[in-house]
Amino acid sequence: MKSFKYIFCVVFTLLILWSCGGLEKEIELELPIYEPKLIVECYLEPGQPFTALLTKSEAYFDPFNFETTSEFLQILEENAEVKIKYNGEEVILENSLTFNPLTGKVFNYANSQIVPEDFESDFELEILTTDGKIVTGMTKIQPNIPIDSIVVEFDDNKDRDSLARTLVYFQDDLSTSNYYRRIIHFGSLENEPEFYFQTDDDFVEDGTVVFGSGFDYEEGDTIFNTVFHISQAYFSFLESIDGAVDANGNPFAQPGAILSNLEGDENALGIFTGLTYSRERTIIER
Repeated sequence: MKSFKYIFCVVFTLLILWSCGGLEKEIELELPIYEPKLIVECYLEPGQPFTALLTKSEAYFDPFNFETTSEFLQILEENAEVKIKYNGEEVILENSLTFNPLTGKVFNYANSQIVPEDFESDFELEILTTDGKIVTGMTKIQPNIPIDSIVVEFDDNKDRDSLARTLVYFQDDLSTSNYYRRIIHFGSLENEPEFYFQTDDDFVEDGTVVFGSGFDYEEGDTIFNTVFHISQAYFSFLESIDGAVDANGNPFAQPGAILSNLEGDENALGIFTGLTYSRERTIIER
């Protein structure tokens, strides 16, 4: 009986060592050759020029390093034919690296023509790459939803009564399904967003929407609250990106698929959508 117990303990110990890496076995995997995907970001912002960013994706295990301009330029999709059609007009975007100081964004296709405040027309995107790939997309620009008011509210807890939050109020049209994206910048719009999320309007009952924040701010702090009225396609795109990021850090999760509204080439990913927003600057005061 003692010998049986001894053998059992040895086997059990070996199994634990194996599961913990005590006995390692090197496995070589032959990964298929990665085919880069065309990545498209085209946002129609009324009052801003027509622009688009076309890049190429890289394999998961490829080094990701943009320390030099030449390394960044390598991922750009160049010499494509890019056009946007709406209301009988055709806008051709020229292949030119452009920086918009107002938005802080970089594009490699642009036309100085200004995007109109047209909330009725369908906008069509057409892309033809140098290797013959055709990518199309369609969207509408959502009407802007103005912010009604922003309320500064200090914490009732006397141990935290020096801290405040902001409450953003605006009206939702209950006759249609709407989607929103809320972003908070602390201090300056040049800083990375401190907080953001997107949501549908299923939770709205009386037409009034309130977006709050944490009690994170002190007197004198400057806060920028931005509310975007976005399309369902852009909402799904953002949600899928968040899901893919979460899955990437979870070894037990299924890979997250990006929900794109582009058609044509099956390897193309990205978004073609309108951008309208309301933004208010608030200095925290009692």
